[in-house]
Amino acid sequence: MSTNGIKPSNVVTTDSSVVPTIHLQRIEREIMQVQLTGTAPLIVHRFDEKAKQMMLEAQQSKTRAKKEAKDPVAQFEASRYLLPDGRDGFPAVGFKAAIVGAARLFDGITMVQVKQLIRVLGEGPNQYVPLESDEPSMREDTVRVGQGTADLRYRAQYHPWSVTLLIEYVPSQISMESVAALVDAGGIGGVGEWRPSAPKGATGSYGTWEVTR
Repeated sequence: MSTNGIKPSNVVTTDSSVVPTIHLQRIEREIMQVQLTGTAPLIVHRFDEKAKQMMLEAQQSKTRAKKEAKDPVAQFEASRYLLPDGRDGFPAVGFKAAIVGAARLFDGITMVQVKQLIRVLGEGPNQYVPLESDEPSMREDTVRVGQGTADLRYRAQYHPWSVTLLIEYVPSQISMESVAALVDAGGIGGVGEWRPSAPKGATGSYGTWEVTR
C-alpha cells in the first residue's frame, strides 16, 4: 500500500511499469595544498567599516556629511585584511575568482564548472588566506574619483609575498593536476588592486603569481 500518495520503489503499478529505486552515493571531496609566490607586488584595499558607516549616514540624511581631513596612516591601516590574530591576509574568494576566470584560457572546461568543482578555504569569520610576507609598505597613488576628480589613496602593498592555498575539489570530476593548472593560470589575472584582470580603467600589472609547489 502507498502512504500519502507515494508508491514504494520496485512496485508494479497499474500500467505494468516499474518504479526504479534511486541509489545515490556521497560525492567525495579532497583537499590539496598549493604554494603560490607573487611575481609582482600585491596591493590591497579593504572597504573599511568607517567608509561603510559614512555611506549609510549619507544615504539616510539629506545633509551631506562634512568631509574629514585625510589621515594617510589610518587609511593605510584600514586597507589591510587582518585575521582575528592580527596576521595579514587576503579574501579566499578573491583567489577563487582568479582561478575561475582562468577557465577562459583552457578548452574543455567552463567557468561555471570551476565554480562548482573547487572551493578555496580561508580562515576566520571573513575567510581570509594568510599572507606570507614582511610588514606591508604604504603606497601613495593618485586616483580619479567621481567625475574625474583627482584624489590621493593610501594603501598597503606586499612585496615579496606568497600564500599557501587549501583547495577543496571533486576528484571524480576534475584531477589534481587540472586544479593545479587552473591555479597557476589564475596568477595571470592576479588579485588585488590594479591586477591584470581588473575592470576597465583599473587594470594594471600587480598581484600576479605562479605556482611554486
